[in-house]
Amino acid sequence: MSNVIQTANLDWHPVDGIDVPFSKQFSDIYFSKDNGLLETRHVFLNGNDLPVRLKNLKDFEYFCVGETGFGTGLNILALWQLWQQIRPNNQSHLHVISVEKFPLTKEDLIRALNVWPELSNLSAQLIEQYPLPIAGCHRLSFPQDHFSIDLWLGDAHDIFPVMEKTKAVDAWFLDGFAPSCNPDIWEENVLKNLVRLSDIGTTFSSFSVAGVLKRGLKENGITVSRPRGFKHKREMLKAIWEAPETTEDLNHSSEKNIELLSNQEEKLKEEAQSHFKQRQIAIIGAGIAGLSSAWAFAQRGHKVVIYDQSAPLSGGSGNPLALLNPKLCPIEQSSEHLMTLAWQHAIRHYQKFDAFRPIQVNQLALKNADDLLCLAEQYPQNVLKAQKENAGDLYTEFSSLNLLHAGAVSPHQLRDQILEHPLIRFEQAEITQVAQSETGVAVWSDNQIIKHFDHVIVCAARNSQRLFENYPNLKPIRGQVSWVNNENQPLAMHQAQSYGGYCMQLDAQHLILGASFYPNRDDNDVLLEDHVHNYDLIHSVFPEYAEKLVDVSTWQGRASVRAQSQDYFPLLGKLNPKDEIYTFAGLGSKGFLFAPLCTEILISQILGEACPVPSSLVKKLSATRFQKKVKAKKPYFKPQL
Repeated sequence: MSNVIQTANLDWHPVDGIDVPFSKQFSDIYFSKDNGLLETRHVFLNGNDLPVRLKNLKDFEYFCVGETGFGTGLNILALWQLWQQIRPNNQSHLHVISVEKFPLTKEDLIRALNVWPELSNLSAQLIEQYPLPIAGCHRLSFPQDHFSIDLWLGDAHDIFPVMEKTKAVDAWFLDGFAPSCNPDIWEENVLKNLVRLSDIGTTFSSFSVAGVLKRGLKENGITVSRPRGFKHKREMLKAIWEAPETTEDLNHSSEKNIELLSNQEEKLKEEAQSHFKQRQIAIIGAGIAGLSSAWAFAQRGHKVVIYDQSAPLSGGSGNPLALLNPKLCPIEQSSEHLMTLAWQHAIRHYQKFDAFRPIQVNQLALKNADDLLCLAEQYPQNVLKAQKENAGDLYTEFSSLNLLHAGAVSPHQLRDQILEHPLIRFEQAEITQVAQSETGVAVWSDNQIIKHFDHVIVCAARNSQRLFENYPNLKPIRGQVSWVNNENQPLAMHQAQSYGGYCMQLDAQHLILGASFYPNRDDNDVLLEDHVHNYDLIHSVFPEYAEKLVDVSTWQGRASVRAQSQDYFPLLGKLNPKDEIYTFAGLGSKGFLFAPLCTEILISQILGEACPVPSSLVKKLSATRFQKKVKAKKPYFKPQL
């Protein structure tokens, strides 16, 4: 994928008192001078019959719209407005996938959307979540409207081939600059992948009726028509992927073929009815993986029961504070780098909870300083800042990279808000077995079945292996955090320091420090030697400050054991393709950072929604990646004598 994002280079053309954005890269305007909003409604909304299709969505139905060029976001805002006006009073959901190679800066986006005052409320919500110009998929969620957007930044040639097809796109907005200005987006490779991501019943519409587009669709079995275009435009494109044989085609066929088609249609209806329903979900384990999963399902209207043999957050997720502190990759790797993608998603996700505190993290350059500090030049402005010596309130001899967009989460406050959701219930129970049956997945405790569920997600860290055969090995890692009264010399609440360990204000009176790191240990007693370890870490970089802290013997702390996979990636998904039992474990010390994005990937696999990461990353996270591939034995042929 192309990974270094260049923002759009614009001119502004005044038309009847309106500033119309003009792309210098493609020498074309972003929307019609006649009336871009009316053209969007005519070409893309009506061209895909969306007023009727969206109004008739069934309860829990998920409708996906794809777009080849995000531009100013006008098409999506018009679609969102229509959705608000006609959305059925049920749990149906509208999702958009859009790709943009040259995204507008936030300032240019605000200026462009000021043209449409009737969309101002929606524009403000879009602008609030508008992502940084960093390559990859950015998921924007608007749960109050049952609406979401995946904005993929990068070249369409690179992005569409790596999209996972977990849900077929129902309607396509074939938008972008005119083929004469931007021929690349209409090439065979792009159109072939649009069809790959579609299915029978998918519709397509475009303002363009260029021959390359019509031929490309027809060659892939799409039926194309050319109804009247908007205003002075004589034609537009409207297309549909029809079944190979329609009822009309079968007028002269045998009764057997007609009966077969009828049976197929009836089967499709039954499958749709079984799919569009409220699901019953069991989650085993109440750490951050389990809580994040429960929240995601409940937000979509499904019922969730969380089981844990102890209290929620009793394991590795239960420290007093969680720091979102990613190690960002070189910018050219950003579109497929789990930590970089997860960091951006986590910040947007946790901002919606009272448990979130926006902060900056000073990442000290203890080794390979040049490699770390040069990241500041690669990323967009106001993301990273290289600085010498002083790290916020503290003096140090080391340089540091200041991550300006970071955060801290109060786990227990987050837990309480999640468990208040009316569709989530917590039960203390030790689950001893889960097994697929004809009536669902049976969950066992004390040698008896508690209940059957549609899906079960095992989020039990190292205990997950007790519920699966041939489960991948997860390594235990002991870690202890310490907190100490520092009310006489508190640090700024909006800053954290990262130096192999980390420190920041827990509250107005206490500094929290962490964390010891001992692989292959599963003891969780609070030890003085670990407090000393945490003191030595902070003293090695901030000696003047550390020496003013109270005696280590008075420190408090918490020790826990985290589970780490062999390759440091979480384990996600099914181990057996024939059942509805999933695993979500192995998050190591990055649970709060990884959990929100990994949950969305898991949701895409279970509910059949769009997947917010490329296929290469899905494979890296797959729970089956450690399963041994058994090679077939070569047949032995006895030589003829």
